[in-house]
Amino acid sequence: MYLYQSVILSALLAFAGFAGAQGYPTKPINLIVPFSTGGPSDAHMRQFSAALNRVFQQSIIIENVPGGGGNIGPARVAKAAPDGYTILQHNTGVATAPALYKTLGYNILTDFDYIGTLVFDPSLLMARSDFPTNTFAEFIAYVKANQDKISFGEGGGPSQLSALLFMKYTGTKMTLIPYKGTGPAMNDLLGKTIDLLSNSASIVGPQIRAGKVKAIGITGKQRVSNLADIPTLDEQGLTGFDMVVWTSLFAPKNLPKPVLDRLVGGLQAVINDPDMKAHVARNGGIFATREQASPAGLQALVKSEVEKWVPLLQNAGVKPE
Repeated sequence: MYLYQSVILSALLAFAGFAGAQGYPTKPINLIVPFSTGGPSDAHMRQFSAALNRVFQQSIIIENVPGGGGNIGPARVAKAAPDGYTILQHNTGVATAPALYKTLGYNILTDFDYIGTLVFDPSLLMARSDFPTNTFAEFIAYVKANQDKISFGEGGGPSQLSALLFMKYTGTKMTLIPYKGTGPAMNDLLGKTIDLLSNSASIVGPQIRAGKVKAIGITGKQRVSNLADIPTLDEQGLTGFDMVVWTSLFAPKNLPKPVLDRLVGGLQAVINDPDMKAHVARNGGIFATREQASPAGLQALVKSEVEKWVPLLQNAGVKPE
């Protein structure tokens, strides 16, 4: 009798969840962005929310939840009701967080349902304008011969990852100069105080075109639309070099499948939205493929990125706070 009642109860709960998912969404969706307003992630999500609103005919309310190195937002979403009305945007930072923080309040590998990836944003490796090389071959040879004299600025996050990955690929060990953000580091590169810096490809175009810094190569495996004449590091000989900031969407674990399917469908529809396309192209981003904009694609990405970045940071002597 007890077994029979349990089966009936499970069936009723499953049906209730399915029924509740019908017509989703029936009210506004809260999109948690774990960064301050005005940054690249926020800009992407402003465009995304407008496009998803057109798909769902329902409001997408962005709530910026900065702080804790981007960890407060995901910790909150991990504990939210799995009903599809609270979702999370995050980026490459969740793959590096296990190496940077002792306590996170969430596990990116187990505490979320994956929706998919929206866009990839590569960086550009640059040198000061009077750096004494003119070709990539000359640059690599000079860096290897003078590594103990070269300063590499890093403002944390992607710029730090690019610097560490570049030294790994070239077998060099340069002097890392830490900054509180890439803004001050960029000022010092322009002022020729430091030799090298990697910064978002979306914002360095004016300095490159004005000849104020030298472009070395795009850090992703694809060229970017706003700097189409600059080759990638991968195609210039650092085969496999790939450092991009990905922007992806997550939900609390155990979302009803019809709700998850609807969110995945919404994400894939946004990738074809004309305004979203124009925004991404204008900022040098690269849209995710349909496969990447899926739960399986994001799950594979997160796993591979954790396995890539955590050991790199640990081997560089980075200590979790």
